[in-house]
Amino acid sequence: MTYVVTESCIKCKYTDCVDVCPVDCFREGPNFLVIDPDECIDCTLCVAECPVEAIFAEDDVPEDQQEYTALNAELAKIWKPIIEKKDAPADADDWSKVKEKKHLLEK
Repeated sequence: MTYVVTESCIKCKYTDCVDVCPVDCFREGPNFLVIDPDECIDCTLCVAECPVEAIFAEDDVPEDQQEYTALNAELAKIWKPIIEKKDAPADADDWSKVKEKKHLLEK
Protein backbone atom coordinates (compact mmCIF):
# COMPACT_ATOMS: atom_id res chain seq x y z
CA MET A 1 0.00 0.00 0.00
CA THR A 2 1.09 3.58 -0.62
CA TYR A 3 -0.17 7.02 0.27
CA VAL A 4 -1.93 9.33 -2.15
CA VAL A 5 -2.15 13.13 -2.39
CA THR A 6 -5.67 14.21 -3.37
CA GLU A 7 -7.48 17.27 -4.69
CA SER A 8 -7.24 19.38 -1.53
CA CYS A 9 -3.55 19.94 -2.26
CA ILE A 10 -4.16 21.69 -5.58
CA LYS A 11 -3.12 25.34 -5.40
CA CYS A 12 -2.28 24.99 -1.69
CA LYS A 13 0.89 22.96 -2.03
CA TYR A 14 1.92 23.15 1.59
CA THR A 15 5.12 21.18 1.94
CA ASP A 16 5.01 20.24 5.63
CA CYS A 17 4.67 16.62 4.48
CA VAL A 18 7.95 16.77 2.57
CA ASP A 19 9.87 17.66 5.72
CA VAL A 20 8.89 14.46 7.55
CA CYS A 21 9.25 11.98 4.68
CA PRO A 22 12.17 9.65 5.48
CA VAL A 23 12.54 8.43 1.88
CA ASP A 24 11.92 11.60 -0.14
CA CYS A 25 8.98 10.16 -2.09
CA PHE A 26 7.27 13.47 -2.83
CA ARG A 27 7.34 14.99 -6.31
CA GLU A 28 6.56 18.62 -7.07
CA GLY A 29 4.50 20.06 -9.87
CA PRO A 30 3.55 23.67 -10.55
CA ASN A 31 0.66 23.73 -8.06
CA PHE A 32 0.38 20.22 -6.60
CA LEU A 33 2.45 17.53 -4.90
CA VAL A 34 2.28 13.79 -5.50
CA ILE A 35 3.71 10.73 -3.81
CA ASP A 36 5.77 8.28 -5.82
CA PRO A 37 4.15 4.91 -5.05
CA ASP A 38 7.38 3.07 -5.85
CA GLU A 39 9.27 5.05 -3.20
CA CYS A 40 6.66 5.37 -0.44
CA ILE A 41 7.32 3.08 2.54
CA ASP A 42 3.89 3.56 4.14
CA CYS A 43 5.26 5.23 7.25
CA THR A 44 2.16 7.48 7.65
CA LEU A 45 4.21 10.47 8.86
CA CYS A 46 3.00 12.75 6.08
CA VAL A 47 -0.69 12.27 6.83
CA ALA A 48 -0.67 14.18 10.12
CA GLU A 49 1.49 16.96 8.69
CA CYS A 50 -0.87 17.93 5.86
CA PRO A 51 -2.82 21.02 6.97
CA VAL A 52 -5.53 20.45 4.33
CA GLU A 53 -5.91 16.69 4.96
CA ALA A 54 -5.07 15.85 1.36
CA ILE A 55 -3.09 12.65 2.02
CA PHE A 56 -4.74 9.27 2.42
CA ALA A 57 -3.67 5.65 2.56
CA GLU A 58 -4.41 4.11 -0.84
CA ASP A 59 -7.17 1.95 0.65
CA ASP A 60 -8.76 4.97 2.36
CA VAL A 61 -8.88 7.43 -0.54
CA PRO A 62 -12.45 8.79 -0.65
CA GLU A 63 -14.60 7.42 -3.45
CA ASP A 64 -14.77 10.76 -5.26
CA GLN A 65 -10.96 11.04 -5.16
CA GLN A 66 -10.03 7.57 -6.46
CA GLU A 67 -8.58 8.93 -9.70
CA TYR A 68 -5.78 10.56 -7.71
CA THR A 69 -4.18 7.18 -7.03
CA ALA A 70 -3.37 6.76 -10.73
CA LEU A 71 -2.63 10.47 -11.11
CA ASN A 72 0.01 10.33 -8.36
CA ALA A 73 1.68 7.37 -10.06
CA GLU A 74 1.58 9.06 -13.47
CA LEU A 75 2.91 12.44 -12.37
CA ALA A 76 5.55 10.95 -10.05
CA LYS A 77 7.27 9.63 -13.16
CA ILE A 78 7.67 13.07 -14.71
CA TRP A 79 7.90 15.53 -11.82
CA LYS A 80 11.12 16.17 -9.90
CA PRO A 81 11.62 15.16 -6.27
CA ILE A 82 11.12 17.74 -3.56
CA ILE A 83 13.17 17.04 -0.46
CA GLU A 84 12.89 20.22 1.60
CA LYS A 85 9.99 22.24 2.90
CA LYS A 86 9.25 25.41 0.92
CA ASP A 87 7.00 28.34 1.62
CA ALA A 88 3.43 27.74 0.51
CA PRO A 89 2.04 29.97 -2.23
CA ALA A 90 0.92 33.37 -0.90
CA ASP A 91 -2.74 32.52 -1.56
CA ALA A 92 -2.61 28.93 -0.23
CA ASP A 93 -4.88 29.68 2.72
CA ASP A 94 -7.49 31.09 0.35
CA TRP A 95 -7.44 27.87 -1.69
CA SER A 96 -7.37 25.50 1.28
CA LYS A 97 -11.15 25.44 1.70
CA VAL A 98 -12.06 25.42 -2.00
CA LYS A 99 -13.54 22.15 -3.25
CA GLU A 100 -13.52 20.79 -6.80
CA LYS A 101 -10.14 22.11 -7.94
CA LYS A 102 -9.10 19.36 -10.33
CA HIS A 103 -9.61 21.62 -13.36
CA LEU A 104 -6.95 23.92 -11.88
CA LEU A 105 -4.26 21.23 -11.73
CA GLU A 106 -1.22 22.23 -13.77
CA LYS A 107 0.77 19.37 -15.22
